[in-house]
Amino acid sequence: MSAEQVLERVSGSDPVWSVIWLHGLGADNTDFQDLPRLLQLPPNEAVRFLLPNAPKRPITLNGGVVMRGWYDIVGLDMARRVDEDGLKDASSRVVALIDQEKARGIGAHKIFVGGFSQGGAVSLYTALRHDESLAGIIALSTYLPLADRLDEDISAENRDIPIFMGHGQMDPLVPLSLAEQGLETLRAHHYSVTWKTYPIPHSVSPVEFQDLSSWFGETMGASLDRS
Repeated sequence: MSAEQVLERVSGSDPVWSVIWLHGLGADNTDFQDLPRLLQLPPNEAVRFLLPNAPKRPITLNGGVVMRGWYDIVGLDMARRVDEDGLKDASSRVVALIDQEKARGIGAHKIFVGGFSQGGAVSLYTALRHDESLAGIIALSTYLPLADRLDEDISAENRDIPIFMGHGQMDPLVPLSLAEQGLETLRAHHYSVTWKTYPIPHSVSPVEFQDLSSWFGETMGASLDRS
């Protein structure tokens, strides 16, 4: 992925953490460019945010209209009818960014992977299968893709990874019930999931960012205590 396809934002000088953040279907990497400011992370823990662009592709559910998407959406039953090839391609892009950050001196255990909607689905898919321990997963307004394959794909290195899931109670695009199914699967596999819902549609809210900011602070602090 070329440099011009990835926006970089930092919350302070000399970052010691990284957050790889994936936008949703039809958006682009400017959609969450204010994330560092919105999260108000601890000033003593500088973070580099990487916001990549998804490739442009025809989306079957939208009549083949070309837009930025991490993978194709082939039907309304998103959790079952998955574009696995597209999902794997998106995952490889995330892994390449993880490797890039490691080469820049950020350990894998200090790299978060997260995103909104499709971006959150890719984040869950990638981090739960990644072969190095990561700092955490953020999955907003999304679902767990290929949940029935988790048993065979699961990564031992990320069995204890902290997960934040937030969802709108009035989401018409990714129903709350779909997110709850993923939550149940994760908890059945004994993952530590912080779960929050909000009275919003398919979007984010200031309260959600406050909750996410608190989760980041707690997760970073716990990571430092373990190191």
